[in-house]
Amino acid sequence: MKAPKFFKHLTFYVLLALVAAILLGYFFPGIAVKAEPLGTWFINVIKVFIPPIIFLTIVTGITGMSNLKKVGRIGIKSLLYFEIVTTLSLAIGIILAHFIQPGKIGKTGLPVTDASKYTRHAATNFDWKSFFLSNITLQVLLFAIVTGIILSLAKQRERALYFLEPATKFVFSLLKYVMYLAPIGAFGGMAFTIGKFGIKTLLPLGKLMLTVYCTMAVFIFVVLGLILRYYKLSVLKYLAAIKEEILIVLGTSSSEAALPSLMEKLERLGCSRSVVGLVVPTGYSFNLDGTSIYLSMATIFLAQLYNVQLSAGEMIAILGILMITSKGAAGVTGSGFIILASTLTAIQKIPVEGLAFLLAIDKFMSEARAITNIIGNGAATLVIAKSEGELRPMQPPASN
Repeated sequence: MKAPKFFKHLTFYVLLALVAAILLGYFFPGIAVKAEPLGTWFINVIKVFIPPIIFLTIVTGITGMSNLKKVGRIGIKSLLYFEIVTTLSLAIGIILAHFIQPGKIGKTGLPVTDASKYTRHAATNFDWKSFFLSNITLQVLLFAIVTGIILSLAKQRERALYFLEPATKFVFSLLKYVMYLAPIGAFGGMAFTIGKFGIKTLLPLGKLMLTVYCTMAVFIFVVLGLILRYYKLSVLKYLAAIKEEILIVLGTSSSEAALPSLMEKLERLGCSRSVVGLVVPTGYSFNLDGTSIYLSMATIFLAQLYNVQLSAGEMIAILGILMITSKGAAGVTGSGFIILASTLTAIQKIPVEGLAFLLAIDKFMSEARAITNIIGNGAATLVIAKSEGELRPMQPPASN
């Protein structure tokens, strides 16, 4: 008797690991918190693959392109798309938080966590130098673009591709075997989260969490859904194709954990290597849709929590400030709270100490942010590829 097909898919084992982790965290929290190194270890292993995969994918893609003007056009089109969509996500967060009013609750009984380490580093101005120096992905991206352009103009272009293409395939082959460890990483991350923070942590701030999760669902299925539909693509087919990456991000709370496999999956879905290499890494720095939604909703939540009345002009000002400060939310540990503290400091009307209430549930919110970020970056890649004529018909992903 043949085993059911789902036993052959990595998705099944990641999902099984998440269920086991939740049960362990709920019934045996003391044991569950000791599983944290498993999640951290898996993320660290994946991070080793990120620089070579970004470098090889971009260099191979650009070197193989005969038209360098197309490279520039893809880059400009990507940045324009990112700015429009992230601004839209910020606006959606502000508008829905204003009408749903998740902050209309009493502060008495809310869990409080020390937020001083974030408020100490709050700054009113966005520092591009610090942003670049702390963002390894962006550094590798720029170095790879320059290398790719140089090789595409060199006489030995074909010879370079002769070495680059096998090297790229080799790295992705190694990654395929490493991804078999994803259930272990997802188990460790989820078990630690449930064991340390517990389900009961969610209750006092449940309205905010529900609002954020629902808003991100609206963004994915309505906003991204309509964008993909305009380009004759299906958001449901796209989500089904990257379900393994979504589950990995859910377990580890890190979108970086699925970055290399997302790039490989998008190529399987028909996107050209050059588009994947240029759009995905850039998106991880400039297209943080989930983070943008959270930052805008958290700002309005704190205003409501402290009964701070905001005029329409002030909410537009918040949108403008977040359009700048949110760009620094990539590549820095705890950057989300530092950016939020910077935004509150710039507004000078909402108490910065309100961050102490948000820290208690941040681990649960980070999963929603990371999942929305990775879905948004994949959708952006499909859109750019389709608009450039660099998207083959969507094919079912290969089974693991």
